[in-house]
Amino acid sequence: MTALTQHDIPAYPHSNTPAEVSAAGAAWLASAAAYPRSTLSLWESRPTDPGVLPCGSVFDVVSVPAVFGRRMLDRLWEDGPGSGPVATHRGRMLLFACPGTAQRLPSLLAWEEWGRAGRTENTGGEGARATVPPVLCHGAGDAVTVPPLSAPAAHAGGGPRWLVAPDVRRPWLPGAEAMLWACVRAARPRPPAEPPISIFPPADPGANVYDVSRRR
Repeated sequence: MTALTQHDIPAYPHSNTPAEVSAAGAAWLASAAAYPRSTLSLWESRPTDPGVLPCGSVFDVVSVPAVFGRRMLDRLWEDGPGSGPVATHRGRMLLFACPGTAQRLPSLLAWEEWGRAGRTENTGGEGARATVPPVLCHGAGDAVTVPPLSAPAAHAGGGPRWLVAPDVRRPWLPGAEAMLWACVRAARPRPPAEPPISIFPPADPGANVYDVSRRR
């Protein structure tokens, strides 16, 4: 089995997930820099170049392996509140979160007894076990590489790219609790479909059954 690369991960196919950075989204990203106007002007002059932005004031970033991150994204959009901007870079998925998430999430994960280096969690069933990967949290004092405003014609070199691009001036961002919720559910296999529950008692196998559909 070959490893999944970021080229194998398409933009998230949800009707509400933008694939292109809008002017408002670019302004939001630039607001994280020390000099937002200069950063935005430089970025707009070179829209196919990635940038480096500090975390901690406008957003934090939760970095997870790409496959695990895709499962987190599925849980957030299918069963949860949705996600903020999401990017992929060097085999990892970067989920943008509320400022302060990087400080709180490690404590919440430790409370869930995950451990810093990842561990194997018993998920019940017939010996089914799920491997929980390490989660990297980038907050105040950290910086991350963000994808370019416009995707180049070819993703040469495996550079960063957006899965869910920012398209508004103040995008909604999940907090530490939502990230914990998504991590825990992504680490567990989906339970098998439960049989339907009937309000009627089980039928007696020896009882006579009459077809009354044609009675008048």
